[in-house]
Amino acid sequence: MTSQTSFHSGLLAPSAPVPEGLTDGHDHPAGRRYGVYRNNVTVALRQALADGFPAIVGLIGRENFDHLARGFLRQAPPRSPVMSQYGSAFPDFLASVEQLAQLPYLGDVARIDLAMRQSYHAADSTGIDPAVLQALDEPTLLTTRIDLAPSLRVIRSRWPIGAIWHYTLRGADKPSGGPQDVAVLRAEYDPEPVILGPGATEVLAAFQDGKPFGAAIAAGGAAFDLARLLTLLLAQNAITALRPSSSVS
Repeated sequence: MTSQTSFHSGLLAPSAPVPEGLTDGHDHPAGRRYGVYRNNVTVALRQALADGFPAIVGLIGRENFDHLARGFLRQAPPRSPVMSQYGSAFPDFLASVEQLAQLPYLGDVARIDLAMRQSYHAADSTGIDPAVLQALDEPTLLTTRIDLAPSLRVIRSRWPIGAIWHYTLRGADKPSGGPQDVAVLRAEYDPEPVILGPGATEVLAAFQDGKPFGAAIAAGGAAFDLARLLTLLLAQNAITALRPSSSVS
């Protein structure tokens, strides 16, 4: 192991010894200084995770969160200096922790937190004028492809994760019910998680796969509410372009 490797690996392992030969600016052993630096790095990374996953902090409390964060830091240290990207593996980590088995929804709630951050940092885009969509005749509309904003994220779950997220962070009604899919949309600057209706996730996936409008809405099934989804997408500036079949190569 190189001295640089041992320096970095020791930062997230409190029990690891101070790297051999490490000295301070006065050529003295850097044991205490390294310990202070190690503690500061750990605290900063735990705070970055807490800032990135506020719903999880709200659900389990900061003390429990910090305990989990320490384990996650050792298992998945940062690979990039950009802290806004850190924690992408945290939802899967939560789902793998045996002690959290009685809270099986935590991983999916964490995916909402992560999607909120990803949506915030996604490329900007401009929504279409709703009148352009309304002006299409039915045959043209059915063969038109829909481009969606790069800030759009969709999370599927077996649990009422949208209700849990809003209850935890927005003081909404106590969650109940079964599976929920959530879309994270960003009309301007701040993303917002919205609970989707039946079939909406399938339709959005079809749009993203480049399927024409008619085939996409057919994927939603009998319970799908087209007016509700289009109203949501237009209000959130999530439709960025319409591509009639004649313009598709």
